[in-house]
Amino acid sequence: MHAVYINGMAMYYFAYASNMNRQQMSERCPDARAVAVATLPNFKLIFTGFSRQRKGAEATIRGSKGDKVIGAVYEISEAGLRKLDKWEEYPVNYRHLDVRVYTDGGDMYDAITFIKSRQEEEGKPSPAYLAVIQQGFRDWGII
Repeated sequence: MHAVYINGMAMYYFAYASNMNRQQMSERCPDARAVAVATLPNFKLIFTGFSRQRKGAEATIRGSKGDKVIGAVYEISEAGLRKLDKWEEYPVNYRHLDVRVYTDGGDMYDAITFIKSRQEEEGKPSPAYLAVIQQGFRDWGII
């Protein structure tokens, strides 16, 4: 098992939507190091609320027994997490969630991820936002 470290040390971050896009992630968190594709069990990816910036619903995860979310693990610093916090409007828009994710090779990572603070009604994401997410899936060789 891989541990999460805080207080200036590296930690693992599980990205499941637009932060899977390596270009976006390098702009938001330059010290992030790509680690692995991983799966978060018993959750599903949904889009909720409305973001003026994104011009549509934003991605989040919701507990859902038997479902899974495919995403990416990055190693980040505490300073990197603070930068992501600003982008995700923590703690107003998104909050932290400690998760355990698994690779196809059997590795396990204890990581931090973001989940919407308010689980609003599901909606449609904008085509531009979906394109950023889809590029992230391509970046990681998922699609």
